[in-house]
Amino acid sequence: MDPGHSRVPSPSQLPASFSKYHHPYFTSAEIQYLSEKQRGKLSATQEEKARQQACGFIEAVGSKIGFPRKTLATAQNLYHRFHLFFPRKDFNYHDVTLAALYVSTKMHDTLKKPREILMVSYAVRFPELAAKSKSVGGEVDMDPATAENDRQRLLAVERLILETICFNFTSKMPFSYVIKIGRKLKASKKLIKCAWRLTIDSHRTLVPIMYPPNTVALGCLYTASLLTTLEPPPSPLVEAQLDSRVATILKEKGDWERTYMAEAEDLEEIAHVLIDLLIQAAQNPSANTSPRTPASPSPHPSPRNLHLSSSGTPQPPPIPYKADQLIRLKIMMRQNEYPLRPQQPLGSADPSELYNGNDIAMLGRNQGTVRFLFGPPGVVGQGV
Repeated sequence: MDPGHSRVPSPSQLPASFSKYHHPYFTSAEIQYLSEKQRGKLSATQEEKARQQACGFIEAVGSKIGFPRKTLATAQNLYHRFHLFFPRKDFNYHDVTLAALYVSTKMHDTLKKPREILMVSYAVRFPELAAKSKSVGGEVDMDPATAENDRQRLLAVERLILETICFNFTSKMPFSYVIKIGRKLKASKKLIKCAWRLTIDSHRTLVPIMYPPNTVALGCLYTASLLTTLEPPPSPLVEAQLDSRVATILKEKGDWERTYMAEAEDLEEIAHVLIDLLIQAAQNPSANTSPRTPASPSPHPSPRNLHLSSSGTPQPPPIPYKADQLIRLKIMMRQNEYPLRPQQPLGSADPSELYNGNDIAMLGRNQGTVRFLFGPPGVVGQGV
């Protein structure tokens, strides 16, 4: 791990003081620019594989500890945000994921000590050692020096994560919106449960750091409604008609956009990202998936994880949707989608103008004074 990166300016070039603004959300252009910058020699496919591996590790450790869903979802968001500012090659994903989980426990008041998180992570990483453990909780007997080194690295990455969020511990989750908006749209309980599970899976993507929680919730409801077209109609036909009506409403622009403060184009983009995730799961069933957690509203697995048993152990049969079905759904969506909107960052035509200077160079450094502000430029001072 090299928090000091060789490419940053020397201490003499850094300003004596600097203001770092918190960006709660990023546009598509910003995501693309920052991802390419931190990806290094990895391809986009390799980066996605690394992202899913890290999210799966957070799920496994957090579920074993018994963290609620909000803690796991926020940890995944923190992981995604971290690698918009720091190169993947400089950090071991175990260090970043565990540090993200630790910060998330502070944000949601589900605090565990770093050593407790590390001990559970060893049991996940080294199941053969955990099986041989004589302790009641299956704690792995690790070398104390190794455990202490891992703890120090976790705390070092924790500081960097806190700086990337400007010490802003506010975290808004989309889960409650799924239920409230679903009821407003008269969706069935089955559809709302499916949307809830899609919301869980959405945190394996960059969607929650691109859109506010109400938009994420609407996007998951829209996607869940589209997925109902791939299933055989249930016995109550009226219920199926109500569920398909949700997609019809959210597909068209209308008064609902003003009511829920979202746009139909954003829901389409979210739906494409989620369906891509489902296609990836259908084509690679052995990939890391999201096990059930104690905070989930239903004992049933996620739409993309029905091949998991309640214990989280992979089972051979069947995945709910076939890859070719999902691909045909995407093609159908592309044929009727809205024109692409210009992708540019907030307040600037070039993302590098926002993220190419001291905004990143000062992260993780001890030179100079940094003022961390809880909002983006132009917003701070207006009630923020």
